[in-house]
Amino acid sequence: MYSLQEWIRHGDELRRPFHVLPNITSSRHIAIVGGGLSGLTIAYLIAKKRSDITITLIEENKSLGGVISTWKDGEWCCDLAVNATRPHPAVWRLVDDIGLAKKFLPSNPAANRRWIYDGVKLQSLNFLTALKIGPLNLYNSMKKAREGGCSIEEMIPDNKIADALTLGIVNDVAANVDADFLFPSLTRFGHEPPKKWSSIKRKIKRTYPLFVPKRGSVASFDGGMETLVNELKIQIEKLQNVKVMLDTRIENPRQAADICNVPETSVIWAAPAREDRSRNKLSIFVVGYREEDVDSVSVGYGTLIPNSNIPISGILHESDIHSSKRAPEGHRLFRIMVPHSRWDGDHKKIIAHVRELLTKADPILFEHIGERTIPEYPPGYLSEISQSEVTLNRVGWNFSGVSLTHVIAEAERVADLF
Repeated sequence: MYSLQEWIRHGDELRRPFHVLPNITSSRHIAIVGGGLSGLTIAYLIAKKRSDITITLIEENKSLGGVISTWKDGEWCCDLAVNATRPHPAVWRLVDDIGLAKKFLPSNPAANRRWIYDGVKLQSLNFLTALKIGPLNLYNSMKKAREGGCSIEEMIPDNKIADALTLGIVNDVAANVDADFLFPSLTRFGHEPPKKWSSIKRKIKRTYPLFVPKRGSVASFDGGMETLVNELKIQIEKLQNVKVMLDTRIENPRQAADICNVPETSVIWAAPAREDRSRNKLSIFVVGYREEDVDSVSVGYGTLIPNSNIPISGILHESDIHSSKRAPEGHRLFRIMVPHSRWDGDHKKIIAHVRELLTKADPILFEHIGERTIPEYPPGYLSEISQSEVTLNRVGWNFSGVSLTHVIAEAERVADLF
């Protein structure tokens, strides 16, 4: 059981499995495999806290940062992976600690609307959605999901809405996604807090060191998410007890232990697993317009599209969401998500659907800016890893969570052990 203070510090992240061996705290040299956000944050937090501990951060690519990547072209700016963070004090604490408070901004309050398009009509996602599903149906399905091992499809008794939610997060349909993994607080997975959750949330709210986020808002960085990883890299360079090894592929913890001359218990695996695990591929496009050409498109967060006959699974209103600049003055930018399972690779088909979904006007900008690969998290996934024996230190969004919030909160939990 976790203490009340631990719940106030870490919140619902305590529900997720924590695969970190307790004897890692006796290590004087730690090898971290994976130089993405998880590895960077853990290296920074431990090294800053404990100058007597040496950290070796190993990355297989030629630069640090992992999946965090921001595309820029003049005044246009768009993130390829995660583009914002939901509220959690751990994120706010890290941002404050590395000096990014002035570049960390709450989302545009006007962009609070979300929609689903099923190929026929546009449906707004709001509190009335639960009424349309049916409160009794929702209650019964939620009750079933709390038995554990259910899919999102079983938890949300509306396939269209369920698929839209999962496609927008892990690029997979609801029947294939573990409800406990994606929404552990809703399914009540894992540990229960020692006090009423509403009371703990009030206490958590008082611990935000920067601004207290409003309900339903997110926060992001001026210049995109690369602002965060770039500052972490700068801070790590200042720490004398951190060594970075780039362009070094590590196959398993034993290999990392041998290279760094440490026991395997001193290795933290923050990279994707090398085992054969199915993954979903997603292409990212950006499309930009003059404001007058998309004045019929309401300001909002974006539209999710569960209809598999349409190659586009979602349209995010990038320039609407963020308070920082994402498009030139008088223009709007949209991020287009295209699962490879729906698409044959023809770019002309994407722009044709964009014309149907947004506006028939010619865009100022249309570009394929990159691809993402997301692991599958099948029903029962979180139960399986929570019940498995902890034989190595395993962290990151390829393992037990998919949000920026999870990665940073987990890194803080690791550092709190020292």
